[in-house]
Amino acid sequence: MSRIGRMPIAVPAGVTVDIAENNHVTVKGPKGTLERTLPAEMEIKLEGAEINVSRPNDLKRMKSLHGLTRTLVNNMVVGVTEGYTKVLEVNGVGYRAGKSGNKLTLNLGYSHPVEMVDPEGLESVVEGNKITIKGIDKEKVGQYAAEIRDKRRPEPYKGKGIKYADEVIRRKVGKTGKK
Repeated sequence: MSRIGRMPIAVPAGVTVDIAENNHVTVKGPKGTLERTLPAEMEIKLEGAEINVSRPNDLKRMKSLHGLTRTLVNNMVVGVTEGYTKVLEVNGVGYRAGKSGNKLTLNLGYSHPVEMVDPEGLESVVEGNKITIKGIDKEKVGQYAAEIRDKRRPEPYKGKGIKYADEVIRRKVGKTGKK
């Protein structure tokens, strides 16, 4: 039995969960509303103040969908109550990040500044060399953070580039002179 899939999801006060046909789940909370159509084979039940996900049989596909479905619903519930954040750090001489309106401007050693517009439902905040991305959809927050990081990935010699705040860069030793 899936250990994650078996666990019930607690629905906090102030959050309403709607389960329509074809497992179209709508979660409304203090931070906003999230909708998602989940695999139709899974059985999602709202019992009092908790949600339970069960599977019809023990086929390999059903086992893998069981934990996934439960996690997706849980991420929606957490998103509308607390929200998600990702913190990125800009490291390097002359590397800077700036914000004007909903435009994020990155100076990353290229001949031109890189401009990115915040996607709908997400907000980025720049403080010094840190970029914080906030939103209610975990998938969108992670995707936007990855797109920003891809503009200049951290390199292993000096550690210049954009990295996640909790990321550890494996450093390499540079060239040594001949004798």
